[in-house]
Amino acid sequence: MITKKALPRRSVLRGMGTALALPLLDAMVPAMTALAATPAAPVRRLGYVYVPMGAHIPHWTPPGADLTKLSPILSSLSPVVDQVTVLTNMELRNAYPGTHATSNAAFLSAATSKWTESSDYYLATTADQVAAQQIGQATRLPSLELAMDLLTTVGQCDNGYACVYQNNLSWSSPTTPLPAEAHPRVAFERLFGDGGSAQDRRADLQQDRSLLDFMKDDIARLQRKLGAGDRNRVSQYLDTVREVERRIQKAEAATNGSPLPDLDRPVGVPASYRDHARLMFDLQVLALQGDVTRVITFQLARETSTRTYPEIGVSDPHHPLTHNGGNLEKLEQVAKINAFHVSLFSEFLQKLRNTPDGNGSLLDHSVYLYGSGMGNPDVHDHVNLPILVAGGSAGRIKGGRHIRYASPTPLANLHLTLLDKVGVRLDRFADSQGTIKELL
Repeated sequence: MITKKALPRRSVLRGMGTALALPLLDAMVPAMTALAATPAAPVRRLGYVYVPMGAHIPHWTPPGADLTKLSPILSSLSPVVDQVTVLTNMELRNAYPGTHATSNAAFLSAATSKWTESSDYYLATTADQVAAQQIGQATRLPSLELAMDLLTTVGQCDNGYACVYQNNLSWSSPTTPLPAEAHPRVAFERLFGDGGSAQDRRADLQQDRSLLDFMKDDIARLQRKLGAGDRNRVSQYLDTVREVERRIQKAEAATNGSPLPDLDRPVGVPASYRDHARLMFDLQVLALQGDVTRVITFQLARETSTRTYPEIGVSDPHHPLTHNGGNLEKLEQVAKINAFHVSLFSEFLQKLRNTPDGNGSLLDHSVYLYGSGMGNPDVHDHVNLPILVAGGSAGRIKGGRHIRYASPTPLANLHLTLLDKVGVRLDRFADSQGTIKELL
């Protein structure tokens, strides 16, 4: 089978309107084309995680030139510190005049948002979509856009800027924002099957069955063809899919008294922010492992969010805490929120590291940019942003470093560099002044 009947990389399990992509298996390697992955030339993946309203920068910034000692906010990254690089003194000059809307909009575009409250909004194509146009064409979904907030507002949100700038990280063109999905069930169905009609999906919510139940025969046939190592890898992958499904079903069962959803409504979302975020991160692991997509954006919270975080003892809403006038007690609360967000990201990175992929792990073959479009939220500035990069990018990035610039440096330089790391060659991106040599 290895020499004559190798499985194609696009092999899927099928059943009842669903299609579940498989992870990279040893049995697939001989069938690889020049456009697909091999152990010597693994798939490269690119992701972005956005956090709103900057950070308490003194508690964010590592003290040294490397990451042998982490700052309080970044301490949870210790298990994966060898694949983390922190970059200090990066700026988004085009995000001024300094608003929450422009912070979010400029993060992936490094572009100026047109000042408008209406539908004539205008931005730029974002870095993730530049990547999706090239490396995303080999997968079923060119890109995946996720968020944590189910409700998006319309009209004017911030100093005369249309809410679309705050709602959307990804733009496939200057006039085309891409809405993000925050509902785990809908995101799951987008990844692993269309789920049939709206009526069929509603019926599915009422029965405790896994999509894997509809694939039993296909799974059995596949396992008979595989060697022991591949059988174990497939079993672990399917166990993870079933566990994610179980958690989605549990969340839906806990939503008592709600009318049956049309799946545009906030039904079936875990009550805990931590549980919801973990579920959305786990969906990203599955999407990357199954090669459903290679480009992902994730908004951990919206700008001006008034979310509270009782699970970490923060009962005051996030946004008002960031306007603190230097109040130490409020700054400590902001730092706790910042550290909480980073800890969730760290858990995700550890799962990527523990997920085999070819001759390495998903973390080895991915690169994620984590950060915010705002530096000090108390004054709405866009300099000295909290920015870090995680992952190995298939051996193209060395971690454990703190790159500290003496003067403000365009975040667009980092976008240009990361695009290059995943094989997207550009001479320039937005207001970039060149690539970041320390990452080359």
